[in-house]
This record gives sequence, structure tokens and C-alpha cells, in this order.
Amino acid sequence: MKDVGQKMAKGAAWMVFFKLTERSIGLISTIILARLLIPEDFGLIAMAMSIIAILELLGAFGFDVAIIQNQTAERKHYDTAWTYNVLFAISSTLVLALLASPAAIFYHEPRLENVIYLLALGNLIRGFENIGVLEFRKNMTFDKEFKFQLGKKLAGFFTTVPLAIILGSYWALVAGMLMGWFMGVILSFMLHAYRPRFSLAASHELFHFSKWLLITNLFNFIKIRSADFIIGRLSGPQALGLFTISYEISNLPTTELVAPVNRAVFPGYAKISNNMAALREGFLKVLAMIAIFALPAGMGIAATSEPLVLVFLGSNWIDSIPLIQILAVFGATLALQTNTGSVFLALGRPKILAVIGAIHISLLVPALMVLVSNNGSIGAAWGYLVVTLLMLPINFGFIMFYTKLKFSPIVSVLWRPIMASTTMYFVVTMILDYLGQSDKFILNLSYLLFTVAIGAIVYILLVIALWRLTGSPHGAENDLMDTLKNRLKIG
Repeated sequence: MKDVGQKMAKGAAWMVFFKLTERSIGLISTIILARLLIPEDFGLIAMAMSIIAILELLGAFGFDVAIIQNQTAERKHYDTAWTYNVLFAISSTLVLALLASPAAIFYHEPRLENVIYLLALGNLIRGFENIGVLEFRKNMTFDKEFKFQLGKKLAGFFTTVPLAIILGSYWALVAGMLMGWFMGVILSFMLHAYRPRFSLAASHELFHFSKWLLITNLFNFIKIRSADFIIGRLSGPQALGLFTISYEISNLPTTELVAPVNRAVFPGYAKISNNMAALREGFLKVLAMIAIFALPAGMGIAATSEPLVLVFLGSNWIDSIPLIQILAVFGATLALQTNTGSVFLALGRPKILAVIGAIHISLLVPALMVLVSNNGSIGAAWGYLVVTLLMLPINFGFIMFYTKLKFSPIVSVLWRPIMASTTMYFVVTMILDYLGQSDKFILNLSYLLFTVAIGAIVYILLVIALWRLTGSPHGAENDLMDTLKNRLKIG
């Protein structure tokens, strides 16, 4: 069990390192592109991706999860999963070609048709990605996973940015996506020796586990993409572009950083799923680590949204400030709930995820329809935040029931980062209110750097003080202090 825990920790570290690298590239790319392109360009691509995401549901059976969860998976399972990926890619590409024109009519956006045709071609290409790279996650060799994912990201970056400078249009975004998908296929065969064959021998076994994942993925699609359809239809590409970039910026250090942690710990959860005490302990450790980093990151972005936008995005994006404020808090709240899904999958209970997803969308979709029609994209942001807050006790309720986890340990790992990050938020906002607004880049940059530094100091000192006052209980703070001491000794 100790070896599995060490692999989980190492894997999580690798994936966090990758995500930090990836999101740094993504942040640089977004900053550059926001200066070169206009919100409408991003909104147009978001419209196209909302259509493509519908078709991705054809292949959203989560065969990769089924293979990782199955500790005795054989070649037939890998070959069957790859065969279905190819078949789904071909089918979805044909359907995309048929949907291109109706989608343009639905959104009242004629430029959308040609964009979808090109992205449909990319969708076909990425369906042939080598299933062998799944071994990187299953065996927790995350250094190889890091190289694979980073290679795709860099290919898209070095295509998109130069073309944005040259073309100054949304076609740069399309080209970058196509190059990333194409490079994913090339790298998958370069980095892993596995050569898949066409086979459907393990169909029954894979579908038996994955049928609930399909339903869960359907619900996740509705959660993520419903705002795209509603905002795009009711408010147009300008409003959708503002919402899309606001969502990306506000969630960079929260859900985007937490996702690789969950990706890394899931194989470890699967290996200890027959030991409920170890599973509970692992869940609490991961939850504590997510909370101590995600909460201050989200609240910090919410507090500094104004200088952040003025420095990095420019005056064209001024309307995104209130969106970022709300969505940053949403991202921090959502991050606390993402770890529960990995536990249910490890336990072989994907049906629970489907139930939770059904509850979520039954609350979210009506809220978005009402709030967007009355308040536009700002209404969508409020809808996401309110529903995610309502889902927090529901998610923890399910995890407590199925793992026999008590409520007090959850509170124990969450209350200190919640209190410290909330205090930090009010301190930073009061400082910015005192400093006032400025239209000068240097002043805004100075305000941003100053308040980020103050916020970090306030948060760290308060977390340590609360931890010490409560008798230095074992938790994320303890692990971080031990790691820091070991690093200093090595140095």
C-alpha cells in the first residue's frame, strides 16, 4: 500500500508539473491571442466546439477508464477500445459534415459552416491515436504522459500564435487545434511501441462497465457546454467569446490544475479500492491538497480580476471583469468536488456519477435558461456558481455514504484554507479599493504584483497560524512542512 501511495504522490507531482507547464503555455497563448484577436473570434470557435462536443458523445464510453479500473485488462481490451475510437471518429466526422450548415443557421453565423468542416477533418484524424499511451496512466509512468501531452500542446501553440500574427483572424485558432490533434496521433505511435489491431472481442466487457460512463459524459457535456448553446443563441459570438475567455482565465489555477491530480490518483485509488480505510485516507489527503492550493488561487483571481484583465487582456476585455470574479469562485468550489468522481470509478460504481450528474443538470439548465435570457453572460456565471455551491453537500453526501467517511474529517481538512482564503480575498479587495483605478499599464501591473504578494503572505501566515493554534494536526500543512524541511536539508 505504501508503494502505491508513493506512486500516487509522484504521479500527482508529475501531472501537476505538466499542468503548470501546459497552463503557463496556455496563459501566454491566451494573453497573446487576446491582443491579436477579438472576443467574436473566440466566440465563433466556441460555437463550433459546442457542435463537435455533441458528436464526441458518440465515443464517450470512457473505455480508457474501464481499462485502468480493470487490473487484468488484456490486449483484446485495448484493441477493442481503439477499434471503437476509430469507428466513432469516422461516424462523428460524417455527421459533423451534415450538421455544419444547420449549425450555422441555428447560431445565425454563416462563417461557422467552413470552420466545422475543417474541425471535422481533425476529429477524424485524432480518432486514430494509439491506445497504447493509456499504459502511461495505468502504470503510473507519468513522465511519459507528460511528454505526450506537452508535445501536443506545444504543437498547437507554435501553430496558433504565428498564424494569429499573420492572419489576425479565427483561422489561427482552427489551425492550432488541427495541428495539436495531428501531433497527438504522431506522438502516440512514437512514444509507445504498442500497435493496435482492429478487433471487437472485448465489446461486452467494456460496454458493461462503460454504459454508465456514457450517461455521465452526456451529463458532463450538458454541464460544460449548455452555456455555449444558450449564450451563443441568445446573445451572439461577442458575449460567448467574453464568457469563454473569462471561464478559461478564472479557472486556470483551480479546476485546470486539479484535473491532472485526479487523473494521476485514479489508478492508485483503483489499486487500493478493496481497502476502504486506505481509500478514505487517500481521498482526504487529496482533498486537503486540492483545498490548500485551489481555494487561494480562485479567491485570489476573483479579488485581482480588474488589474489582471487590464494588464493581460487589455481594454477590449473590460467587460470580462465581473465574469471572472464570479467564475473564479465557481472554479474554486468545483475543484473541491472533482476528487469524488475518481473514488466512485475506482470502486466500480460509475452509476453514482451518472446520478450526481443528473441532479446537477436538473438544477443547472433551468437556471441558465432563466438567468441568461434576463442577464446575458453574467447570468450564466451566477448560474454556474449557485448550482455548484448547491452540489457541494450533495457530492460529499454520496462519498460519505459509500465510503463510510464521517463529516468531521472533511470539515477538518477544509475549514482552515476556506477561512484563510476568504480573509485574503477581503484584504486584497480593500487594498485595491484604496488604490483606485488607473488607465496606465505600469500602475495596473504594480497593483497586481503588489496585491498578489500581499495576498500570498496573508494566506500563508493565516493557514500556518490556524494550523498551529489547532495543535498542528496531520494534514496538507504537515505534509508541505515536511517536504519543505527535506528540501532545505538537501539544499
